[in-house]
Amino acid sequence: MIKIYNTLTKRKEEFKPIEPHKVRMYVCGPTVYNLIHIGNARPYIVFDTVRRYFESVGYEVNYVQNFTDVDDKIIKKANEEGRSTNEVVTQYIEETLKDVNNLNVTPATHHPRVTEEMDRIIEMIKELIEKGYAYEINGTVYFDTAAFEQYGKLSKKVLEELEAGRSERVALTEEKKNHMDFVLWKPKKEGEPYWESPWSNGRPGWHIECSAMAKRYLGDTIDIHAGGEDLVFPHHENEIAQSECANGKEFAHYWMHNAFLNIDNKKMSKSLGNFKTLRDVGEMYGYDVVRFFMLNAHYRSPLNFSAELIESAKNSLERIKNAKATLSFALEHSQIADLTEEEKALLKELDDFKARFHEHMEDDFNTADAISIIFELVKFANTYAKEGASQPFVEAVLKLFNELTDILGLIYDRKGNNEDGLSDEEIKEYIEKRTAAKKARDFAEADRIRDFLKDQGVLIEDTREGVRFKRI
Repeated sequence: MIKIYNTLTKRKEEFKPIEPHKVRMYVCGPTVYNLIHIGNARPYIVFDTVRRYFESVGYEVNYVQNFTDVDDKIIKKANEEGRSTNEVVTQYIEETLKDVNNLNVTPATHHPRVTEEMDRIIEMIKELIEKGYAYEINGTVYFDTAAFEQYGKLSKKVLEELEAGRSERVALTEEKKNHMDFVLWKPKKEGEPYWESPWSNGRPGWHIECSAMAKRYLGDTIDIHAGGEDLVFPHHENEIAQSECANGKEFAHYWMHNAFLNIDNKKMSKSLGNFKTLRDVGEMYGYDVVRFFMLNAHYRSPLNFSAELIESAKNSLERIKNAKATLSFALEHSQIADLTEEEKALLKELDDFKARFHEHMEDDFNTADAISIIFELVKFANTYAKEGASQPFVEAVLKLFNELTDILGLIYDRKGNNEDGLSDEEIKEYIEKRTAAKKARDFAEADRIRDFLKDQGVLIEDTREGVRFKRI
């Protein structure tokens, strides 16, 4: 039984899908005007893992993650560089997809872009006006928060805080009814991209975009809506108001939010000089290390990034990689066909590892404790599934090892943006050439191949059973 901590109710709840064995899931994506930063990587990794887990236990997941491709920051970037906004967003969508692919993130079922959804956005705004939840003043359309009695139900205390501070605020310069009303559509400014609408030539407010895209790809009501905790208010609060007023139904049954990532115990900020792109960190330490680092903490716990902590994560992941290499090597070279009596008894422990792993993942996707089970399995494998073990025993251990690490997406080939990296098959071909060179006593060639592989991030080791390799 999968339990999810629901931000809406502030408690863990049993997951009950709208449709049996199916999950409708929407995750807010980035605004594409630059390379994504290391903090952006956390929701990508966390909610990809949630998706992977659902799929591993038999659910079909319709996973939607948008790109915001019209925004003040995008327009500013385009003007500064003398390019069109389309050129800017096309570049950074491609760069974002490269980075998240390097994190072993499964491509979304749909990656909608705001600029491709204008007709649906305008239609939803029309519905809100017709139903009395929105109003237009001088070409700007506002959502009337007072018309939605449940406004504030996600963020809980935010409305009270806003009302308490109302008298201290500077008088409103906008002609809206009250200070909590937010923009659904706004007129264009000079030099901005725009779209025609019944109210003005302009563009949508940020919040309405996700409501329209979620409805198109997932329906009026979805199972899970997710994103960073910074989106709870106002973005997700406003999405609820828009969607539930337009559709007349509950918007999302479960709301999931990951906690912030700090850098050296400080909030990441360009002004503090601690701003780090995912590209820089991934190329320096390995994207697989970044993924492991993120999952080694519960997604709702604040996470601190530092050079020492990421190096520690790199060493820990190396233990897991080495265990897999040892298992693969033992399986390839085992000459024992039948299980021993001791191995038959040990196999029962594999069921316990698997059960406890799933128990942690079903408890609000506790990847930190799930990883601790993988390390227990690593210790078990290093103790029993090594040289001298039977083939069926090693095969069973390796099968479970692969199953659990695949759910978390921990072990994969890509380290960075070098698409010319060697595959396992190519590495084995070079090892065969090196072996042939050694037999021919051409040690210079053998050393050249060894050094070439090392330059490619592959370390080879000569053992009594043959040549082993691992990626470094």
